[in-house]
Amino acid sequence: MTPAKKSPGGIRIPVRDQVSSGGVVYRRAADQAEIAIISVGPQRRWQLPKGLVDPGEKPEATAVREAREEAGVESRLRRHIETIEYWYAGLEGGIRVRFHKHVHFYLLEYLSGDTRDHDREVNEARWVPIGEAAGQLAFEGERRVVERAMELLRSEPSESVTDAQLPEKRDQPHER
Repeated sequence: MTPAKKSPGGIRIPVRDQVSSGGVVYRRAADQAEIAIISVGPQRRWQLPKGLVDPGEKPEATAVREAREEAGVESRLRRHIETIEYWYAGLEGGIRVRFHKHVHFYLLEYLSGDTRDHDREVNEARWVPIGEAAGQLAFEGERRVVERAMELLRSEPSESVTDAQLPEKRDQPHER
């Protein structure tokens, strides 16, 4: 856990570290790739499927699980794209907390499933052409991840991920 920070009024605000994982799930359609994006929250914000890494779970497994739960599709891991980091404020047990978040994003190849089979926390999941996805995503970091995924798909269209390309498992517990 990161130590508490003082707010401008001198009040200590607890800081929690969070680790999430998600993916750019792609499929080839005609002459282009499409990716699965999801709409969440009352503001119907578009983003990539992602979620908290469960204790003992590898980020790679979380990415595949979140694609299945949030986008309704089965996928297989191709490779790590990027890890993004950001801060946000929220509530934990009714107390205001600052979260320091790291999100591992992976390139995931679509295997099967239907975006209509997403879970209840998602308003909608859909396939969009990868070249149009960045313009629909709410977060700059995720737009950058999609741009990098396009580069990877152009340069390595048939490469499969190997264990040597995967980051080491982290044994530390993660805040929920």
